[in-house]
This record gives sequence, C-alpha cells and structure tokens, in this order.
Amino acid sequence: MTVSPPVLADDEIQRRLAAELPHWYLEDGWLRRKYRTEGWKGTLMVVNTIGHLAEAAWHHPDLTVSYAFVIVKLTTHSSKGITERDFALAQKIEEVVQWQPGLAGGALEGTPNDDQRFRYIKYDK
Repeated sequence: MTVSPPVLADDEIQRRLAAELPHWYLEDGWLRRKYRTEGWKGTLMVVNTIGHLAEAAWHHPDLTVSYAFVIVKLTTHSSKGITERDFALAQKIEEVVQWQPGLAGGALEGTPNDDQRFRYIKYDK
C-alpha cells in the first residue's frame, strides 16, 4: 500500500503557485487551470494530452470539458488536500499543453497560429 503524501499548507501552495504555476490558482481545495481552445478539435487534443499524462503519472484530475475550454482540477484524494503530486502533474501538464516549438527554435517549426485553419489552442502570452 502506498503512503499518502503530506498535505501542503495554503500559504505554501499560494507561494508556489505564484512562483511555479502563475496561470493556476487554488479554489475550494483544488489546484485549478482553465485552458482556452479554438474549438472542439483543440479541446479534444488538450483532454487527450492531459489524459495521457495523468495515466502515466497514475494521478488523475477532474476535468470540465466544453466546446472551447478545458478546466483541470487537481487534489490528492487519499491525502484530502493538495500535495506534491498535484504540483508535479500540474507542472507537466503546463509544460506539454503550452509547448510551442516554433518559439523554442530547433527543427520543429510548430503550428502556424496565424492561420485559423490550423490554430487549436489559445496560448498564454
């Protein structure tokens, strides 16, 4: 049996969110993030990405899925609060969903976001 990780204090959570995950917030005992998409195609791509990461991590968020957005909610149910597991998965989700290879340089050019036919997510500025 796996030992449940310790719950982080609210002040520690707020400090870490500001430093590590500025687009995430704490509300009602959950780490939350809303990803805006360009429509259903983008929403499904975000949901499937989060699904893969959550299954690989064996730590599963609650998702609210709509036509042009996905809301992610993380908490560690076994610990009854926010733990290091929630931060680790939130950071991985953020890293992958917000990845823009065209801005990073290298061999991958990235999605042509200036053409509506190809845009699928509204990246943070």
